[in-house]
Amino acid sequence: MFSIRCNRWTALAVAAVLLPGVALAQTPDHPADTAKFPTNVDLKSLTTSGSYLAARHASVERDAASAAAFYRSALRSDPKNNELLDRAFISSVADGDIDEAVKLAERILTVDKSNRIARLVMGVQDIKQKKYAAAQNNINQSVRGPITDLVATLLSAWATAGAGDAKGAVANIDKLTGPEWYPLFKDLHAGMILELAGKEKDAGTRFERAYKLDDSMLRITEAYAHWLSRNKDAASATAIYEAFDKKLARHPLVQEGLRDTKAGKKMPPLVDSPQAGAAEALYGIGATLSRRGGEDLALVYLQLALHLQPNHPLALLSLADLYETVKKPQMAIKVYERVPASSPLKRNAQIQLATDLDSADRSDEAIKILKDVIAQDPKDLEAIMALGNVERGRKKFADCAKTYSLGVDSLPANNDKGNSVYYYYRGICLERSKQWPKAEADMRKALELQPDQPHVLNYLGYSWIDQGTNLDEGMKMIKRAVEQRPDDGYIVDSLGWAYFRIGNYEEAVKNLERAIDLKPEDPTINDHLGDAYWKIGRKLEAKFQWAHARDLKPEPEELPKIEAKIQNGLTDEPGPAAASADTKDAPAAKKDDGKGG
Repeated sequence: MFSIRCNRWTALAVAAVLLPGVALAQTPDHPADTAKFPTNVDLKSLTTSGSYLAARHASVERDAASAAAFYRSALRSDPKNNELLDRAFISSVADGDIDEAVKLAERILTVDKSNRIARLVMGVQDIKQKKYAAAQNNINQSVRGPITDLVATLLSAWATAGAGDAKGAVANIDKLTGPEWYPLFKDLHAGMILELAGKEKDAGTRFERAYKLDDSMLRITEAYAHWLSRNKDAASATAIYEAFDKKLARHPLVQEGLRDTKAGKKMPPLVDSPQAGAAEALYGIGATLSRRGGEDLALVYLQLALHLQPNHPLALLSLADLYETVKKPQMAIKVYERVPASSPLKRNAQIQLATDLDSADRSDEAIKILKDVIAQDPKDLEAIMALGNVERGRKKFADCAKTYSLGVDSLPANNDKGNSVYYYYRGICLERSKQWPKAEADMRKALELQPDQPHVLNYLGYSWIDQGTNLDEGMKMIKRAVEQRPDDGYIVDSLGWAYFRIGNYEEAVKNLERAIDLKPEDPTINDHLGDAYWKIGRKLEAKFQWAHARDLKPEPEELPKIEAKIQNGLTDEPGPAAASADTKDAPAAKKDDGKGG
């Protein structure tokens, strides 16, 4: 029987096993991403079973660093346990601690020579150390399926090229058959291998073929443009970049390429060593997998790519994006901070870093970073939007109104519907900072640019009804918004509350009950339904809804109002559609993010 000396880590682990609904619940006040890395004291205080349970909990939370530390702690107590060995190995790879993973892989291969992931890790380490024969031997034993077949073939080819046999490397790539997307990677890497071997003409043939297969793949575009700049002319390279820019405007690497080709620069090959080529293969497959739901395998490939090339900016951005996908902003933050200052992608990394800092309740740091980015380019619309969104989310409404004004002033001179969002968000900030006439003008402008945008229709329509003006037009707007977003609980709530404000309490109840079905855990909607129930005489149910709203942690300024209603009922409600913009009730709480009343 296990004996567990409980501290905070084992307690979490036991709860994860026995009370998963409690232990794994994430709330705004208790985000699962804030646990601190275990200290040596934590680890020494655990038994084998305690370490194992804590490791399992960390794995569920996708905290690879903690999981690896706990599994290794358990393994030290039970060194012959192959399951612990395997889990410690996989967690170390996922954490990016490849040096530790190599040590564990060596132990695994003494008992299981066919372990494919261990072979892959050893092969990558061999490439890094320029042990190319050993790399081929290990990598060739890591083959398992369509994805791993391709990765193994490309890595083996780079090892062969590293050993001085570029012709043999390309021949091995060409032998591989598989899905229709294989040729993209085959031609790209064959071209890079030939380029590195000085066979420029043959490399160009492969790049051109890859480009014709898919001219929207960034690395193919870059490789071909770089080759053209050296082997044909700058105009041809520029044309390749311009074509890509029309598909995906203003990508930083493309912008840098355009500047270089227009200046007549002859750009170097995309990779300058077998190690960089192998990293490119791992990054390319890892990034593709992360966009297609294969996060676990993508994590392995991206970490191995960064082991070979620690400052690969695209691999770093892909890894950070993966962490964001699995709701781990703290881990993404650490990766964004690693992007080199010299990289054209640093600005992108800073903007995303700020977004994640804000989600981790480090908004002051986020705001400073974004202001620094904007200071370098006052017309950077992406950074301006990100700063405005942080300020709006933190209820700095006067600040975000000024920030979105920077965006409005920087917009191109056209009536593109995409510009409407700046007016809409500025309108929210103006309305919440008691500047309704200006807010109304912005909402009207947003609708002029994008007439059927449901959130703008909802916000302006609700605001009119709440003020007792433009009642018919306001109701029509909200109904149009609901038609487009019938399953948006916030917008349905707006319709119900609009009926409440004009005194149609039966329709209010009908729509607010539907809004509750869609968003049962929203305090504002529960509060609204309580008000509507009270108005039609269902007073016991009204108090139940208010009590539920109170328990769902409403906005601090709304809590006393809700508690007063629980105690005394709805005693001082204004008449239908009579409230002014400055004395609005709870619906304003949900309007911060444009989601409705």
